Amino acid sequence: CRLHLLGAEGSALLLHPGLARRRLAAVLRARPAPFMDVSAGRQCPALCGPAEAESIRGHLATLLAHLGAAEAAATGPVSSSEVVPAGWNVCTIVGVLLGYPAAYTFSVEEGAENCLALTPLRVFTVQASCPRIRDGLRVQIYSFSIPESLCAELKEVLDAWCDELKEAFSVQNDFVDLCILSEVVSLPAVAL
Repeated sequence: CRLHLLGAEGSALLLHPGLARRRLAAVLRARPAPFMDVSAGRQCPALCGPAEAESIRGHLATLLAHLGAAEAAATGPVSSSEVVPAGWNVCTIVGVLLGYPAAYTFSVEEGAENCLALTPLRVFTVQASCPRIRDGLRVQIYSFSIPESLCAELKEVLDAWCDELKEAFSVQNDFVDLCILSEVVSLPAVAL
């Protein structure tokens, strides 16, 4: 299993290169573009318009090419590289690399503030049991949120994510009893 250490804006991300490239490629193909604009100046969250979505796709395509070149040049089990994400929203890139079916984005000129305070958010939580560690041990694998108001527009993306997760789960032996939960919450502040 190869690993890649990616440096970006003073942060380090440890990636499985093949998985990262597959996730980037999948988001580049996704329609509608699964980018949710939650800029502070917005009244409410919305899917990005075509121009903003194409800009984000350009950043993802650049990262995909960077990772492909880094992996081709790698000689050992761990490789490393650095990107200079000029104009990139690192929050969006990380959401894609983590495998979230839709990623938040916001105007970096407005700062990291967002319009999600008191907005109903559908929180998806993925859990499973891990009998290799201990029988009955239920672990949370990850969770993410999508504004409830955008769930209908993102239904195909969410359905594809769910199907892919179930498929990936079916070909491994470490976890059992996959459970995908969702609930709607409203919070006074949301950090991205």
